[in-house]
Amino acid sequence: MRIAALFVGTLAFGPVTAHPGEDIAKEVADYEVTLMQFSHRSLGHCIDKIKGSALEARSIVRLTELAASLMKKRGLVARDDEPIDKSHKSDAGHTSDTPASEIFGSNASCVLAPEVIEGPYYVAGESIRKYLVETQQGVELLLDIQVLNTETCDPVPGVYVEVWQANSTGVYGGIVAEGDGNSNDKTNAKKSWLRGIQNSTEDGIVQFHTLFPGHYPGRAPHIHVMVHVNATALQNHTIHDNNAYHNGQIFFDQGLIDEVEQQWPYNTNQQALLLNTDDGILQAAMGHGSDPFVNYVYLNGNDVKDGLLGWISFGVNTSFTKSIHIAGEYHGWN
Repeated sequence: MRIAALFVGTLAFGPVTAHPGEDIAKEVADYEVTLMQFSHRSLGHCIDKIKGSALEARSIVRLTELAASLMKKRGLVARDDEPIDKSHKSDAGHTSDTPASEIFGSNASCVLAPEVIEGPYYVAGESIRKYLVETQQGVELLLDIQVLNTETCDPVPGVYVEVWQANSTGVYGGIVAEGDGNSNDKTNAKKSWLRGIQNSTEDGIVQFHTLFPGHYPGRAPHIHVMVHVNATALQNHTIHDNNAYHNGQIFFDQGLIDEVEQQWPYNTNQQALLLNTDDGILQAAMGHGSDPFVNYVYLNGNDVKDGLLGWISFGVNTSFTKSIHIAGEYHGWN
């Protein structure tokens, strides 16, 4: 299943009001250059190999059981045969009678996210962990990410995948910068919330328990994702690595964003909300055939308050690496 498609037209990049230090036009230009180094711009060529395979079967079981487990923890009622029957949102016309195999099939989430620069708020030394929420509040999101090799269509096991994002009111932890929350709060440099890293399984899977990201001026809500090359875990359970062979961002359906934005504390965010159709980085990605949207289901009917299960697949070219610009470093605090 794919989230509703966006209209992609001629792009015109003018002045933006993103966080100071984030050059949207440069990110788009860098994406265009990086993209030319890849022989595949999507994972469409992998569908025939994945469809009906043991990998797809394991994905269906994993996501179905995960949805049921999350619902049970929240005291929600789930049917044994299809625990997410009424909670699915997509443009594919799924109903309560749609089998889980169709909802969670790998071909439905076989996408390639754009290769873009890491943005101004990448912090090295993130903790190896699944639970990223800490003291933050918002709509919970269990994010399931699968990493696939664009050349072979096989999973990429044993690589470190990290994510980082803004909180529900559009602030990044781990940095002190003008325009990112209260720049006078120097303690924000030591905040580690909504940042983390995991090692991929044999099926190329990592999972993060995080929150739906908030917005800030100049960007639609998004989550940064990076896959590291030959990284080694340190004794303090962090990763310090200056190289990556995937660096991208994932996005969400505009209708879902609008629903989340009505919830507390998202509705206390006074910063301007940029629509997906106006985000230059997202539009550039869509214009090249990639689909950087998270597939998702509600865990409780149509009520977003009870949380979301989201999943997406990334294609990476394991022969390509790039250096990372580091805005700051953690030193092992948790």
